[in-house]
Amino acid sequence: MSISADAAGHMDADTKKLHELGYAQELRRRMSGFSNFAVSFTIISILSGCLTAYGIAMTNGGPVDMTWGWLLVGMMTLVVGLGMAEVCSAYPTAGGLYYWSAKLAKRNGAAWSWFTGWFNLLGQVAVTAGIDYGFSLFFNAFLNLTTGWAATPGHTLLIYAGILIIHAALNIFGIRVVAFLSDVSVWWHILGVLLIVIVLLVVPAHHASTSFVFTKLVNETGFHNTFYVFMIGLLLAQYTFTGYDASAHMTEETHNAAVAGPKGIVRSIWVSIIAGFVLLVGITYAIPNSAEYTKALTSATGVAPVQIWIDAIGRRGGEWLLVVAMVAQAYCGMASVTANSRMIYAFSRDGAIPGSKFWHHINPRTRTPSRSIYFAVVFAFILAIPSMWSTVAYGAVISIAVIGLYIAYVIPTLLRRLAGDSFTPGPWNLGKWSAAVGWIGIVWVGIITILFVLPTASPITWHNFNYTIVAVGVVLAYAGIFWLVSARKWFTGPRAQGDEAALEAIEANLETAEQLESTF
Repeated sequence: MSISADAAGHMDADTKKLHELGYAQELRRRMSGFSNFAVSFTIISILSGCLTAYGIAMTNGGPVDMTWGWLLVGMMTLVVGLGMAEVCSAYPTAGGLYYWSAKLAKRNGAAWSWFTGWFNLLGQVAVTAGIDYGFSLFFNAFLNLTTGWAATPGHTLLIYAGILIIHAALNIFGIRVVAFLSDVSVWWHILGVLLIVIVLLVVPAHHASTSFVFTKLVNETGFHNTFYVFMIGLLLAQYTFTGYDASAHMTEETHNAAVAGPKGIVRSIWVSIIAGFVLLVGITYAIPNSAEYTKALTSATGVAPVQIWIDAIGRRGGEWLLVVAMVAQAYCGMASVTANSRMIYAFSRDGAIPGSKFWHHINPRTRTPSRSIYFAVVFAFILAIPSMWSTVAYGAVISIAVIGLYIAYVIPTLLRRLAGDSFTPGPWNLGKWSAAVGWIGIVWVGIITILFVLPTASPITWHNFNYTIVAVGVVLAYAGIFWLVSARKWFTGPRAQGDEAALEAIEANLETAEQLESTF
């Protein structure tokens, strides 16, 4: 069979499966399995999460959190991801998590779907905010080094608005651009990590001791319980391991989605575990003594890893490594907006977002959900506004991302366990290991959900208050009240778009509109 015929076969099978799930093929199916993996790997982005949260870990646990904490969280994340991947194979649709909950719940499927979707939405928006605000911190540090432009919260917020606009524009141009850049991003991340680590190991004359890198615990929180400090320091790793649900949200645009989607989830996690561990160990080895450790925390650049690089290999060398990191972070933010907008598109397709008819719109020229893209970047910007006056705002944003996403990640796994033999696995499944993997993942998410709303500094003041609990509480209260007052009367979960004839008509109308647009 020729390659084109094989691709066409996959297209036919994928469209048929999507029709069985109740949806028309509205989005263009142009992504390969590698591209699907690349989007999730790019959003995890060890050169974004590891570096932007590195300074937080330096005071909350220190090197021991960056090594053993990373491996602990990585393995537990892989367990959570395996449980998600099994469900993804059975239901390869852009709705992802909230769709799965509706189909898996034995009772009150609409309610499970509603709350899963809102937690997913919160987490997706917060991840986009965390990634692009992290890029803005690094870009402001670059400008501080090269032009003297001060690294202030106001300047960072201005850069943040600019990068959100750029990422929105890239996503509106079409999925081909995003898929190509995501493919490039995989190699940029891997080669970038190798470059940074090799340079930091070879160039500096002095390095930290192995005992410092693997056993040193640093506590600058004001708390006296070292176990507590180690646990809250796990935020570095847990925040980095977010966004891999993108592989599920991109399944309606991926060939052989029932296999490529789950593989994309799992592969993005285990590759990130290895590459991230190498990166963190390499950076920490480049800190020769406690004085340099303290200096990095008080750097005028506002970004600890940048100061570590400058002290280790000189200013020019540090600037070049900073450019490598910034490009990776820009790729990451672009992919995050992609996944976020697809979730918003799917959720509004089922009527769950106020103004759903407006947000569920496909640009006929690009076949992308342009209005959902606007939604994603505007609310991501709003979430970062407290950074103007809060010293722990960035930590709160990434805590919100972790809690929102992981609650949404684990609800379908819980429902799949409760469904028992009524669940029909897809072609990619865990077999006899399904129950053990599922329950371990559920317990871990319960632990981190409590962990990351706890205080991160003592004594607690308005400037260091962890407002994660407020943001999560507001969304939970809104979703709960909206459900009780109104949504439970009309939201029935994912809505089928019609019978086979209706779905084919939707697809035909889109093709016609696209052809008309292309003539102008």
